[in-house]
Amino acid sequence: MNGTETAADTRAHLNAVLTDLARVVDGIDDTRRDAPTPCAEYDVATLLEHVVGWLDTFSAGYADPEGRAPRADLSGYRAPEDPAAAVREAATRLDRALASGAASRPLVLGEAAMPGEMALSMILWEYQVHGWDLASATGQPWSPGTEGLEASLVFAPMMLTDDYQGEGKPFAPRVAVAEDAPALDRLVAISGRDPAWA
Repeated sequence: MNGTETAADTRAHLNAVLTDLARVVDGIDDTRRDAPTPCAEYDVATLLEHVVGWLDTFSAGYADPEGRAPRADLSGYRAPEDPAAAVREAATRLDRALASGAASRPLVLGEAAMPGEMALSMILWEYQVHGWDLASATGQPWSPGTEGLEASLVFAPMMLTDDYQGEGKPFAPRVAVAEDAPALDRLVAISGRDPAWA
């Protein structure tokens, strides 16, 4: 979270992103499930499972009185039959927890804990980018609010250290874009995606 962004701001940005994500997920039909995505290791079906599974995990963790998520990885997780409904349900649970101040305590996944506000910023960034991945892969629009994108453009570089970004690492190398490129293009580019992917 940057110096001017508050947990309430991040909550509002995330709620808008997840509302739009549910629309994108609703628009994915069975003919697209094997399609590639900008997130090279995932096709649409596996990325959808990743996105829904982690959203369920994060929302349950914030809703838990001790901030403990139900899983530390997605081993054995299977996306529900109606993933858009699952996104809406998890988004509602997450927003209620955040409204009750859940971001003020750590979010615990297995043996690891992260300050709740930092985790919230990470989740916003992840869903802005994965929403773009899914929308791009399925020919749908994706336009998160500029304020939330700008907040993630401050946050993401702090997380994308050499340990996490580069060949063979969780994030592909950054893609060069113009300094005055739209905020969404700049965010996906620093996250290792080509904004012109098709």
